[in-house]
Amino acid sequence: MELHNIEKLIEKYFEATTTVAEEETLRKYFTEGNVAPHLEQHAPLFNYFTKAKEERFTKQVPLKPRKNYLKWASVAAIAIFMVGLYFYQPTPPPVTLADEYTPEEIESAKEALALLAMNFNKGTEQLNHLEEFEKTTNKFLTKNN
Repeated sequence: MELHNIEKLIEKYFEATTTVAEEETLRKYFTEGNVAPHLEQHAPLFNYFTKAKEERFTKQVPLKPRKNYLKWASVAAIAIFMVGLYFYQPTPPPVTLADEYTPEEIESAKEALALLAMNFNKGTEQLNHLEEFEKTTNKFLTKNN
């Protein structure tokens, strides 16, 4: 086999573009023993593949019988579902204000809250005067120090 052709095949092999026949040609070349000195670095790779092809596993593999866990798991799931259905107690619908109070009671509560809001706003108006007082007091205190 021509050395130039082998070098091209090695390049194709490492680019993963060789065919099976070309790989077989490379294996034959590297196992024959007449390998060029600059290509000897690739020889262990192809020799390994040749030896690996001949290896066989001769030990007996113990096969355990498959257990039907899936069947029992489905039976358990159905049993849990049935127990859940038996003990299921639907929650009552939420109570609204209209169900609990009469419209007159709701209106009187609205009026009471409006009165509370009005008185609260009056109280906060008085705080504005207090803030003005505090500002002027601070002006005098900082000037005197």
